[in-house]
Amino acid sequence: MLALTQVVPSFPTVRLPGAGDGPPVEVSLIAQLGIGAGDQLYAGATARQSAHANFVDELDEPSTQLAGIDLTRGDATSLYSFAVGAKGHPFHRHAGHRVFTAISGSGGAQLRFSSASNADIARDPHSFLRALRCIDIPPDSLFTVRFAGETWHQFAPRDRSGTHPVLFALSCHTNELGGNLPTELRARVAAGDATIPALTELLPPAVSALLQHAGYDPAQAPTVALSLYAPTTSLQGTVCRRLRSLLGRVRGWLRQRRASHGFLSDSGSGYPITMQALPTNSLLAREFTGGCDHSDSFALDIPAGQARADSASAWLSALLQGFLDNRPVGVTRLMRLRNTLVRPLGLRTSPLGCPVSSLLCTTPSQRFAARYPVLAETVSADDRCAEVLLGADDKHLRFRSSVRAELRDDGSLRLSLSTRVQCRNAFGRFYMASIDRVHRHYIAPAMLQLAAAWALRSRA
Repeated sequence: MLALTQVVPSFPTVRLPGAGDGPPVEVSLIAQLGIGAGDQLYAGATARQSAHANFVDELDEPSTQLAGIDLTRGDATSLYSFAVGAKGHPFHRHAGHRVFTAISGSGGAQLRFSSASNADIARDPHSFLRALRCIDIPPDSLFTVRFAGETWHQFAPRDRSGTHPVLFALSCHTNELGGNLPTELRARVAAGDATIPALTELLPPAVSALLQHAGYDPAQAPTVALSLYAPTTSLQGTVCRRLRSLLGRVRGWLRQRRASHGFLSDSGSGYPITMQALPTNSLLAREFTGGCDHSDSFALDIPAGQARADSASAWLSALLQGFLDNRPVGVTRLMRLRNTLVRPLGLRTSPLGCPVSSLLCTTPSQRFAARYPVLAETVSADDRCAEVLLGADDKHLRFRSSVRAELRDDGSLRLSLSTRVQCRNAFGRFYMASIDRVHRHYIAPAMLQLAAAWALRSRA
């Protein structure tokens, strides 16, 4: 086939006719990733996508809504991720505009568009094929696509071996309510219950029959091939494509063998943690009065006007839940290591940081807010100060912790975590000497910071 190649100084871009009088289809090639990176990225991203709460797998286009519309604030945009596997997906269209950024698999991708209207297809189904245009995307490439509503489109593998996924994409629906949506679907979208399959219209049967006919060959449609570094028809382009295809299979297979998860690192509430003197009226002040081997007290102050000054006991409940639900990853890993080391010694183990580990106690005990197991609790008559006492006894030491929420006279809120430890033997003293520094400088402050952040969000 005759190939007419031209050099462009910036991103290679192609524009095709859009549906009706609408804007054109625009595709720009942005960058090419490392050899085999497309299949690797697809394997990891689709595994994470499938674990999302909004995951939907229909029409050969697994997808998830990452961010929905918020009509109360006048925002009708939404964000989705979607994937197209090695078999491609069927021709379809949407009522509204679409803008997405994607990574192609290591076999490349072919984007197929037809601007045929309903009237054109009704007069002659073959008009769909006459309006068909294709765009070839090279392997392992980052590219952008924008097209108007009512534009028929299909994303298929460029490599017909069926061994490489087509693409993984992030799609922005610029107006989820845009286009000629049926009344029932419009109400569903407005209620925040939209999905990509629900917003999808498949081809009329007459056109589907044409595409299934033995004489249909998308290779005969006018095609533009975008590429970087070398023309797609050159020897360099051919060698690069085959190498990416080979290594893409390897990297994709290796990625599938690994667990897919992510991490969320939170700096916390944004308010500093400070060391404080233990309040004289604290429940903890009554513990180990004969002497203790370790004592600390950390506080986080939230300025007046930054938190609801309504109920100290409600803040304490939220803080205790924050210790359970918003644990620092580093503390969790340290506890995992600690549990491995002390389990052979028959010591107490817990996945939760020691200052509040007794919150996981399942034995019958006094419970604050009818939920959290505590050794003691106190709430002032005006609910301006609430405190609980936690703790446990082990072979080598005894520890007690105070968790406190106090609404202060200046309108600020103070959340605090305090600990006292009494060693029972020489091993206990060795143990505390080993962990004292990391406890003071990381474990207790980090736990209080993230628990306070969770409490602030939950009570916002």
